[in-house]
Amino acid sequence: MKRLVGSVLRKELTDHVRDRRTLSSSLLWAVFGPLVFLATFQLMSNMMRDKPLELPVVGRQHAPSLMAFLQRQGVTLKEAPSDYEARVRTGVLDVVLVVPEGYGRDFSTGRTADVSLIMDSSRTAARKSVQRARMMVEIYSRQVGDQRLYARGMAPELAMPVDVEELDLSTPERTAATLFNMLPLFLVMATFTGGLQVASDTMAGERERGSLEPLLLNPAPRGALVAGKWLATVTMAASTVLVSLVGFVLVVRAVPLEELGLKARMDLPIVLGMVLAVLPLTLAASAVQLWVSTYARSFKEAQTYLSLLTVVPTLPGMLLAMSPVQTQTWMFAVPVAGQQMLAAEVMRGEALGPLPFLLAAASSVLLALVALRVTTGLLSKEKIVFGRA
Repeated sequence: MKRLVGSVLRKELTDHVRDRRTLSSSLLWAVFGPLVFLATFQLMSNMMRDKPLELPVVGRQHAPSLMAFLQRQGVTLKEAPSDYEARVRTGVLDVVLVVPEGYGRDFSTGRTADVSLIMDSSRTAARKSVQRARMMVEIYSRQVGDQRLYARGMAPELAMPVDVEELDLSTPERTAATLFNMLPLFLVMATFTGGLQVASDTMAGERERGSLEPLLLNPAPRGALVAGKWLATVTMAASTVLVSLVGFVLVVRAVPLEELGLKARMDLPIVLGMVLAVLPLTLAASAVQLWVSTYARSFKEAQTYLSLLTVVPTLPGMLLAMSPVQTQTWMFAVPVAGQQMLAAEVMRGEALGPLPFLLAAASSVLLALVALRVTTGLLSKEKIVFGRA
């Protein structure tokens, strides 16, 4: 029995490895996730590097003290062109500060002096410059307001009866885990995408090529044949997960997280925790894919069904994002969702006992056994073996 399972396993892996195009597509997802993370964090790092703010100003002669303050803060002041509104609309300029003629009169008499920031709020790229310009003007306004209160013998605190002080108890690791919350999703999806090609070819593909029927004519238990094909699918899915995890580890070491004020630990305990959380799901995912491939009428139909099946891992993540819930122990026993939550807890550095890992693994094994049992039963039906019209 073991020798037969091993023979089927070696045969399926050999056939799959020989097809370089199929093998490349199977491992594509393994590098796709890490590359997305690398590009995202490099973009965030570039955005965090503050460049000197260049601020075009209209009527700068009306507010010399404000202009001097902005220059002390490192702002580069420029004369605004006459068509500044059109240039803001087209994206040539991010923001323009307009100081009206009546600014000096209102300011010198102690009244509120108005200035205007010309911007296009629909332009995402300009928001940072707009926020920095607004913050600079607001800081200047508060300083002048405090000076006016002091001049009248009043404490500036009178204008602020309540001061809200925020105490953030999050650690850099937990903040990083929030940004890395897509990592468990990529790993869980790798359990489905890694073995997709093998699962579709080893059942639906062989039946379409006419090689499944002679294989079943051999005096061998159908369960052994299914087990060998299933183990081949599991091998490819597990390889994809491991390669993807290695890619994420390399990304964490490559990106400048310190510049973002983050700290992510991807040391051996965290990596082993991620492996124990996600890898057992390959057993269930591969078994379900084999079941679907066996039931499909053709190779193309199997590819369609299995491609739709890869959407399943995204559903728990979407539901948790729209309606966050407090993690409870029983949730780890829910296939797919349990693995995502468990991997997220590992990323956050939470102290987890063995029970969550056992529940997640047990649910995967149970689902795999059910799917393999059904698949073995399908191979006993003539309309499945010879194809359905």
